[in-house]
Amino acid sequence: MSSEIHRTTCVLDCPDACALEVEVRRGRIERIGGSHHHPDTSGFICGKVAGFADRVYHRDRLLHPLRRVGAKGERQFERVSWDDAITEICDRLGEIRDRWGGEAILPYHYGGSNGLVSDGLLDALFFSRLGATRLEKTICAVPTTEVAMGMYGKMPGVAFEDFVHSRCIVVWGANPKASNIHLVPYLRRAKKNGAFVATVDPRRNFSQEEVDLHLPVRPGTDLPVALAMIAHWERQGSLDLDFLQQQAVDLELLLERARAWSLEQAAAVAGVEAQGIKRLARELAASSPAVIRCGWGIERNRNGGQAVAAVLAMPALLGKFGVRGGGYTMSNTGAFRFDPEMVVGPLEETTRSINMTRLGRALGEDLAPPVRALFVYNANPAVTVPDQRSILRGLAREDLFTVVFEQVMTDTAAYADVVLPAVTFFEGRDLRGGYGSFVMAGVRPVIEPQGEARSNVAVFSALGRAMGWKDEPFSWDEETVFGKVTEAVEMTGRRPDGDRLEAGGCERHDFPGEAPIQLDTVHPRTADGRIHLAPAVLGSEPYRFQAADDGLPLALITPAGSRMVNSTLGESNYPRLFVELHPRDAEARRIQAGDQVRVVNDLGEVDCVAAINERLRHGVVAMPKGAWRHASLNGETSTALCPDHVNVVGGGACFNDARVEVEKMREFSAGPDGGR
Repeated sequence: MSSEIHRTTCVLDCPDACALEVEVRRGRIERIGGSHHHPDTSGFICGKVAGFADRVYHRDRLLHPLRRVGAKGERQFERVSWDDAITEICDRLGEIRDRWGGEAILPYHYGGSNGLVSDGLLDALFFSRLGATRLEKTICAVPTTEVAMGMYGKMPGVAFEDFVHSRCIVVWGANPKASNIHLVPYLRRAKKNGAFVATVDPRRNFSQEEVDLHLPVRPGTDLPVALAMIAHWERQGSLDLDFLQQQAVDLELLLERARAWSLEQAAAVAGVEAQGIKRLARELAASSPAVIRCGWGIERNRNGGQAVAAVLAMPALLGKFGVRGGGYTMSNTGAFRFDPEMVVGPLEETTRSINMTRLGRALGEDLAPPVRALFVYNANPAVTVPDQRSILRGLAREDLFTVVFEQVMTDTAAYADVVLPAVTFFEGRDLRGGYGSFVMAGVRPVIEPQGEARSNVAVFSALGRAMGWKDEPFSWDEETVFGKVTEAVEMTGRRPDGDRLEAGGCERHDFPGEAPIQLDTVHPRTADGRIHLAPAVLGSEPYRFQAADDGLPLALITPAGSRMVNSTLGESNYPRLFVELHPRDAEARRIQAGDQVRVVNDLGEVDCVAAINERLRHGVVAMPKGAWRHASLNGETSTALCPDHVNVVGGGACFNDARVEVEKMREFSAGPDGGR
């Protein structure tokens, strides 16, 4: 039997929204490749997606609804029917609502690897009708989003393909090689064309041939570096005052905060050479076009929101807008508009809300009402949320009714009372708006669902009907929701071609032109149409720098890697967890590559293997983001070391505020769960 090629789109949490060509033979995925029907994919994709069939057919793939029969966390379940699972869930949620009130029910989800169909529609309607607690989705991208909205109204940024026109490119707090690979060829072309390319990151992700300057700042110190550059430009007369007078507000407030920082002071705090900061400031000011690629790594500390604002202010201060390849790029979701209430109607927004970064507190504190039910989907909090020990204690509560709706048996699913099998994006329909690439793309099933796996639409519509609710959306199937979402999406003033999206193709924007030019074809979308250099989201003390708690000598970072997307694919990656150290830090502790080590602080302990990496700045250690508990020697992972305090901007998570010590282990001792 010959194979067939199906077109679809990747929905994994990445800016690129790649177009895919999937070869299927006898109903089974044989190969996943990149398509040329996309402005950036260009026929190649990352290894994570190319190997995604391993998850589709993994031995831990969930194929049937399950009910817990052992202790929580022991992974002992029995198979049940969908009807029994739906009935049990609705009965238990109804009982909890009747006794404790709807706010005793907490939905926990993120949806970074979901599209507009599968997250925030029927699920949101279901929990709204229950009167459940609302979730503040803060684990990622909230400070950056709040700042981008406050400063520019989330104006679309410089397109990846326009980076080739830039004469100076600064990649600040991002690693495109791990989580935005289609930007890398444009960076290389720009460098070949003579562009000055710089990176600001605690770890050197590019070779010396690929970049001209690397500033290995200490985690959490991006703010003083950015402010010192701004003050330097003012002293040098580099600010575009005519542009600022016409287009911006709050200039003096920003400059007042910046003047407190000299290049030397910022260099001392950030642990870099003052001449490096000065060189970056000089090249950025002197070059045109110039663009800053601002990533999400910059927000993951208590100064993150303030630092993002200072970095995003730079193109305005220097008047870099108005030309192709000039300005900034962060999230480009502002290029399209979508209001979920246009599809499912108005939702209840008066119930209490809980910050998802503080899930451990919510499950352990004496709230009124207490959290008695947890419904987890599109998320794996056991390994992705700060203060892991408190999360696991909460999940182990016998009085907490927990439902987990997942593709594979995750560390969180191990604690569930009921487990529901979910489809992968190769088995369902969705609509994906790129947050880097300027596309709106269709996701279509290329194979039948494995086992009894169901889509988010199917499950939440079934739950709504089982509760006895008559809302029309609970009668819809996935095709119907897809059509209604397509009709509700606006792409720079027009509706996308539904037939093309339904076939798995993609639609490009027209700004006019397929790539926007900031302050020319796109403009700030703030209420007054101006750039706000000190937006209200920065709080009562904008641009205030808070020094980190350095009670322990090493800063821990958990950057994105090339093998996983957050915790997705952790079932088959990192069979043994490792921590990277700079050679100087390893030598001081008499640690060699391959040694078993203990990474500790007051919150937790991760026993793992040491790796030596000279690309990491000294004083910083790195551990893979999202690794599962089976990978470590004691069942704890990086989030066991991360505090759950939050950013003043949007309440965002502060993973990179973790401070640790690394000790060589004399002997290995498995944890109470045998190392799982």
